[in-house]
Amino acid sequence: MSTDMMSDILVKTTDLPWVPLAEGIDYRVLRTSAETGTWTVLLRAQAGSSFAKHRHLGPGEYFMVKGRMEYRAGSAVAGDYGYEPLDAVHEETNFTEYSELYFTNHGPVVFLDDDDNVTSILDHSVLTQLAAAHSSEAKTA
Repeated sequence: MSTDMMSDILVKTTDLPWVPLAEGIDYRVLRTSAETGTWTVLLRAQAGSSFAKHRHLGPGEYFMVKGRMEYRAGSAVAGDYGYEPLDAVHEETNFTEYSELYFTNHGPVVFLDDDDNVTSILDHSVLTQLAAAHSSEAKTA
């Protein structure tokens, strides 16, 4: 993973650990930027896993590498590209089969309860911190 904005970046993704994000969903952080708030990850989701209701506080883009993802825009399958605009709210995002996707978000994503109160925030710093903590735990285990 790299946060260096002044040089080329080459990430050997198979060398990166999968970091737990939500039940049945893991990620590999490819790049984060404290300057812009942008973050890029590979996500893998087990069949039946899902993301709870959330709002994009920056636009996002994804490319489905494999599997199927169901959300308000429809059913995305391997080879599909999607764009999620600023302030897009997704009631739930479901993975009906094992899936992998490349995802970039240009700002935070906030998770919401039924009354639209923020329950958690996912941003470049959280992803970086979780990955670092997971890496440290793996080294001491």
